Amino acid sequence: MKNMTRILAGILSLSLLLAATGCSAEQAETSSHYKEQDEVSIAEATVENADDLGGDTIYWLATYDINPTNNNDRSVALTLFEDQFHGKVEWVQCTSENKFDTLTNRINGGDPVDMFPYEWDALPNGVYKGQYQPLDDYIDLDDEMWDGMRDAIDMYAYNGQHYVVPYAISDPLLITYSRQLCDENGLDDPYELYQDGDWDWDAFMEMMKKFVANGDGSTERYGIAGWFGQALVQSTGKTVVNFDGKQFTNNISDPDIEAAENLMAEIHSLNLYDPNWYSYFPDAGNILFYGMADWSLNGSNANNPDADIMVVPFPKSPDADDYYLCGNYAAKMLVKNSTKGKAVGTYIMCERLAEMTPEYQAAAKEKALIVEKSASGVTLGYRTEEQYDAIMDYKNDTTTVFDFGYGMGSTMYGDGEYTYETRGIMNNLMDALLTYPDSVDSWAVLRDNWSAAIDDVLKTYNEALQ
Repeated sequence: MKNMTRILAGILSLSLLLAATGCSAEQAETSSHYKEQDEVSIAEATVENADDLGGDTIYWLATYDINPTNNNDRSVALTLFEDQFHGKVEWVQCTSENKFDTLTNRINGGDPVDMFPYEWDALPNGVYKGQYQPLDDYIDLDDEMWDGMRDAIDMYAYNGQHYVVPYAISDPLLITYSRQLCDENGLDDPYELYQDGDWDWDAFMEMMKKFVANGDGSTERYGIAGWFGQALVQSTGKTVVNFDGKQFTNNISDPDIEAAENLMAEIHSLNLYDPNWYSYFPDAGNILFYGMADWSLNGSNANNPDADIMVVPFPKSPDADDYYLCGNYAAKMLVKNSTKGKAVGTYIMCERLAEMTPEYQAAAKEKALIVEKSASGVTLGYRTEEQYDAIMDYKNDTTTVFDFGYGMGSTMYGDGEYTYETRGIMNNLMDALLTYPDSVDSWAVLRDNWSAAIDDVLKTYNEALQ
């Protein structure tokens, strides 16, 4: 599929169907039925040398449907897959609890299953367990469309093959904050600090301490809540498990990781961290920062309409050479024994086209800025253009960190009974100093508790590479 990135843009246009009726995207409301047309559509898009799949259907096993439901638009990728390549996607529903059991049962039982979401467990554990097959025969990785993802693609190369072909960066862990709250407390704007290269651990700690000290005692104040430890550690650019394409090595004793862990312990000792769970930026005015993936941003805006919400990457270590983004790579897995490799490879290519083609990027942005509303008109979520553009810049300009320790089964990353002794090693390394202070009181103890266990896990996967 060489040079499929050459799009005949002259006949591609964006159709804002609401504009034809005099309504803006901000006035869009959802309903309980599936609408006939996309609110933002791609009209007459043509991809050069598109291979017609003749209606071939991919069976997609996941907890969510790629096809639109209710009043959502088709994604740009699905539009290309259906309209240009004449492929189809049929959803095979599963739950978060049974998804891997369902995958294994369908593989062993011969029930149709072709494509599965990429999750951290896919590599090396999923490949080690025989759940997936490589994509090399179905995707031309020499095509120029992959130029912006080559480092990530090479990182995931395993035994000389590509089981994971990332087409984008997804779910970046960011810090959400209120500019209004910062202004009221005489604090700098973290986004401006980031733009000036001054958003580091020192500025972060100083702001949290000042915010807590500014309280009048009527309500307990905290510096940060949310998903925090992993992003702090990975802001160093270092990982617990390293992989050079040939073997996995234990990097738990890296001094930069130690510095991040000690900072985490300091945050706990100063009572700056609120361990309660929030699904969006808290609206009580007593928490300065909220760490979470960008999926929470729409709800944060809706629940804080007057707070002037903004997002920034986690601050960098003062010793780091750059900012590092804790996030995920968007990819789809070709399931073992599937005979639909060409169709799955084509769908993945459509996802990449949607990410790197300017006209399709514009369509994706239009879709993302549509305000989510209930049938009764209640605003459920939205993001501003400034927020959208900033997140795209973070994805494009910041190095994303992935730790292979998360892909090594439940011993390394798993809930267990969710006690310090039974949950995954990576879980403990990333937040035990915040959440289990009675079980471990220092990084030295935490590191020594689990270093040998990491070596044992790595030995299993290294032997499989030989």
